[in-house]
Amino acid sequence: MLGILFLYLTDSDKGGMGLDKATASDIVGTYLALVYLTPFLGGLLADRILGYRKSILIGGSLMAAGYLGLSIPGYTSFWISLLLIIIGNGFFKPNISTLLGNLYNNDQYKSFKDSGYSIFYMGINLGAFVCNFVAAYMRNKYGWGYAFGAAGIGMIIGLIWFMNGTKHIISADLRKPPNPEDMPFSKVMLFVFLPAVIFGGFGWFIPSNIFGSDSTDAFIFAAIPIIGFFISLWGRASKKDKAPIAALLSIFAVAIIFWAVFKQNASALTSFAESYTDRSIPEIIEPVAKPLGMLQSISATPDSFPKIDNYFRPAKDGSGNKIKILGTHPYLQNLDKSQWPAEGNSIKIISTEIYQSVNPFFIILLTPLVVGFFAWLRKRKKEPSLPAKISWSLFITALSAVVMVLAVLFTNITENKATSLWLIGSYFVITIGELFLSPVGLSLVSKLSPPRITSLMMGGWFLATSIGNKLSGVIAGKWDLFENKAYFFGINVIICLAGAAIMFFLVKWLCRVLEENTASGSPV
Repeated sequence: MLGILFLYLTDSDKGGMGLDKATASDIVGTYLALVYLTPFLGGLLADRILGYRKSILIGGSLMAAGYLGLSIPGYTSFWISLLLIIIGNGFFKPNISTLLGNLYNNDQYKSFKDSGYSIFYMGINLGAFVCNFVAAYMRNKYGWGYAFGAAGIGMIIGLIWFMNGTKHIISADLRKPPNPEDMPFSKVMLFVFLPAVIFGGFGWFIPSNIFGSDSTDAFIFAAIPIIGFFISLWGRASKKDKAPIAALLSIFAVAIIFWAVFKQNASALTSFAESYTDRSIPEIIEPVAKPLGMLQSISATPDSFPKIDNYFRPAKDGSGNKIKILGTHPYLQNLDKSQWPAEGNSIKIISTEIYQSVNPFFIILLTPLVVGFFAWLRKRKKEPSLPAKISWSLFITALSAVVMVLAVLFTNITENKATSLWLIGSYFVITIGELFLSPVGLSLVSKLSPPRITSLMMGGWFLATSIGNKLSGVIAGKWDLFENKAYFFGINVIICLAGAAIMFFLVKWLCRVLEENTASGSPV
């Protein structure tokens, strides 16, 4: 979905929805926000009622139905399918992570929990690497519907695999009874979930917009009661649980900043790949690339051009005026006319969604190296603490945005294409930042959470991801407002550096809380 949803929404040439980029960014940001917001409820239901394995099966089934539904054309099936995926992910995501953490809860395996989450994270990204090749092949060869349908079939295969191995993880599917100070599930629904729905409806229907769009207003208003609930967990917690919950809430707040920048790979970086990146491919490689679904055909026949009305090029008379360009494919906007295909012919270029496989590829490649690097530091008693790793992740993410600033500064992207190496380099750097934060964050939640609400606190981690994802769509929605894209990426640099500074300030306190609540011999 990350690789093709934005492309599907903006495509008006091959059966997509033909939306402008601002609207598509808003939809993608809202979708990414909601799929990470619903784990709050899915985690709570698993902790209190359903258990983890049953929740995973329910979630996976709903997601499979949603992916298959997206293969059916039309707005009605589109919105219903997105809703199924959003609800399904709420059941799936927090509980698969909690189930994994529970496998490492006995004394024999506690010290391996961080490595376990790194392996888990690498496995996720192995799928994320392969899927974009499948999606590109299916949409180029058969159409968008087949690409979404393939995702549904893949999800069904995953569920069958999970059910076949479920006997090995029964011991990890254990729920802890709630404490007296915990809010009953009925009250959570009445005082948290219902107000979230009401607040969201209010945000959608209020006149004009406060935060940029109806969906953004609705999401931010809906999140207020849920954020309040997590703060109330700290307020009502016992003395023993107060410090670890406070530490987790602090980490959640900082994680929002990371995800606000990282998830722009689904929108802003996809736009950069589609319109400003040189995606040409040597003819000698075409026979190898075509069966892998890597190639997209661009025709110069006017009838095949999508109707684009938001592309501009500076006038060449030195006046500083901008000329609107109509009726040309995005890739041809800043490509020299000498490189355009002849009438009736087409050129072969790398499909945009293939760039979404760069990040997962680097995760697969770099995870063993990063884990090995930390093991090497651990032997020398120099391994950074888990909170310090999160601090460094934000600093490294700022550097990835610096790479994109340099890409714009060293390329006149209104007249020329930027080499793919800039985008690949940015993904390389941000992947290192991701490996410093994401598996570490999952491990921290598992270590610090009171056992009876671990899945709920996983939902809190994903709530932070949700808010960050929504902000990524809000930021990416301003893409076309920046004539000089260096300023756009520069804002991301400033955001990440601010987050890194806050996190470095909190490191000592977070380490103290971890030391008090971690009985294993693993590093904190």
